[in-house]
Amino acid sequence: MTTTEQTHPPETGSLSALQQKARDHLWMHFSRQSTMDSGVPVIVRGEGHHIWDESGKRYFDGLAGLFVVNAGHGRRRLAQAAAKQAEELAFFPIWSYAHPTAIELAARLADHAPGDLNRVFFSTGGGEAVETAFKLAKQYWKLRGKPTKHKVISRSVAYHGTPQGALAITGLPALKEMFEPVTPGGFRVPNTNFYRAADVGAPADDLERFGRWAADRIEEMIHFEGADTVAAVFLEPVQNAGGCFPPPPGYFQRVREICDAYDVLLVSDEVICAFGRIGHMFACDAYGYVPDMITCAKAMTSGYSPLGATIVSDRIYEPFGTGDTSFPHGYTFAGHPVSAAVALENLDIFEEEDLNERVRENSPLFRAALERLLDLPIVGDVRGDGYFFGIELVKDKSTRETFDEDEAERLLRGFLSKELFEAGLYCRADDRGDPVIQLAPPLTIGPAEFDEIESILRDVLTRAGQLL
Repeated sequence: MTTTEQTHPPETGSLSALQQKARDHLWMHFSRQSTMDSGVPVIVRGEGHHIWDESGKRYFDGLAGLFVVNAGHGRRRLAQAAAKQAEELAFFPIWSYAHPTAIELAARLADHAPGDLNRVFFSTGGGEAVETAFKLAKQYWKLRGKPTKHKVISRSVAYHGTPQGALAITGLPALKEMFEPVTPGGFRVPNTNFYRAADVGAPADDLERFGRWAADRIEEMIHFEGADTVAAVFLEPVQNAGGCFPPPPGYFQRVREICDAYDVLLVSDEVICAFGRIGHMFACDAYGYVPDMITCAKAMTSGYSPLGATIVSDRIYEPFGTGDTSFPHGYTFAGHPVSAAVALENLDIFEEEDLNERVRENSPLFRAALERLLDLPIVGDVRGDGYFFGIELVKDKSTRETFDEDEAERLLRGFLSKELFEAGLYCRADDRGDPVIQLAPPLTIGPAEFDEIESILRDVLTRAGQLL
């Protein structure tokens, strides 16, 4: 079956009725509602690494939904795990009570987590997990007699969620300006985009020197703000926004050293990177560091049910574990019994099918397939790790000149997003930093699918380049 083959679509009348209901009632996230006037893609089915729209057209899911469906679409055993648990116990909160699936999943996550990260605080998604970590860091330092430690450091262009607290950590000004004043205390340092190192005055000829430079900017910010005011540093193992910035060798070891020296907590935000995206259950293992907290969500259930978690070390948990101290924070549906049951089954699939090992073995082949695109004038850089890659697009390859705002608008929203989807590839054309195409497919694919992705990208990017 080709990417454009049609299955049996619904009746035309039902299609138009669905579109009309969407126009009249659905408020899409991070979307221009004006696009509803010309119709919006309606995805009705998924199987493996493919999805189908309402008219029956098939697409390659090159983004695993939204960095989520790591085990692939259509996993019947995950649906069955949800149904079985719902029949037994559909809901009960974990506010002073517990239930078996939350207990078992907490133990399972602690077993996979590095070091002494043994305590699991559940939420329903990634933004909530980050919000939890932020509040937890502030209360922890108050309990330790250091109430002035309330500030947090993150990286430029980094996305850490949109709740008010998490928004203070997010490094994307455009996402904040409509909601200012946001929660105070968030400060930004340079990210690890080696391709653009020269643009920020960083070492551009040696990756390790660049990594040391980027890490040292965290120390510089701690000095500037005062170590007695800084509570935590929030970093993704591979930064998502801006287009997949992997850490240079030694970067996280230096960050860990800095955090220890100044009594600052290190939070590994793995909402995207955990559960196989980088070839490990937790991506911090891939880069050899042990954080004080891990935030995770998305692929914990492969998207079959909402769930998030903040996993903390015994040291962070210790002042909460005795006496009458509590953490006055929580969510009604956190640790939901159905979601936890799905997550347990999802982790079984990961282990039985060696999905992490599959990613580690195939990642170099995925990279090699995408790097073939570097012969196109519009492709400036290919970067990433595991099954998580970004392709940066440039106006002039020799100078690395990027596109201005109007050009990026025409290129990404006016052409690429639509043309890639029409060509049968769902992925992300993103301009939250320099213009990039992001790929994060299900972990079940292999070399044949890498070639298929490259072929579609080559055709569309060739035509995009001819528009310049």
